[in-house]
Amino acid sequence: MPADSGDSAALGLRERKKQRTRTTLIDAAIELCERQGFEQTTVEQIAAIADVSPRTFSRYFATKEAVCMALVDDAVDVAAVELERMPEDMNPLEAVYRATAKMYRDTKNAGGGLSATRLMSTLRIIMSSPTLRQAVMEFRPHAANVVLARRMGVDLDDRGLRLVAAVWVAINMTALADLGRDTGWKGVDIDDAVDRIDATFAQFTGMTDGIAQLV
Repeated sequence: MPADSGDSAALGLRERKKQRTRTTLIDAAIELCERQGFEQTTVEQIAAIADVSPRTFSRYFATKEAVCMALVDDAVDVAAVELERMPEDMNPLEAVYRATAKMYRDTKNAGGGLSATRLMSTLRIIMSSPTLRQAVMEFRPHAANVVLARRMGVDLDDRGLRLVAAVWVAINMTALADLGRDTGWKGVDIDDAVDRIDATFAQFTGMTDGIAQLV
């Protein structure tokens, strides 16, 4: 057996343990935020549910906002993979819309990872919290924006990239806010969310038809 095989096995074990702890903390945050709301949830409560110390929590997430944004990034990472698969000549905004809609729909058949139940919990938590809604609206160099920048042939600080990202987030958040207001999130599933996003995107693109280009 190679001399370093034991070290590699130990490293793999530590990494798996770290991933399990991270997942446990995220699951605890979902449970508490769904039950009592994000604003009423504390780091200490999340740590207690996860059966770790607040100090251990801080090794994984700097704040309770960070643990909830990890939920967003789980979805963004999957959407980024779909965005890579969109035709290169597709309009950037349409590509992001189609990639995100496919990510939403595919959660219904997810064998593991990002399930429809987990995504719906994430959406409800975000839309119930002004703090999290504001965090989602802010531009971040997450996986989808990195892919989008490559497709557009620009850097992450490019104004055009930030415009596309901002417009898409506004469309998505407007659709979800309307859905929550109309239903109170009762009996709502992924298909309802996608239907509302489809309708909102169609309304936005219809409103931009015929706008004269400035020269």
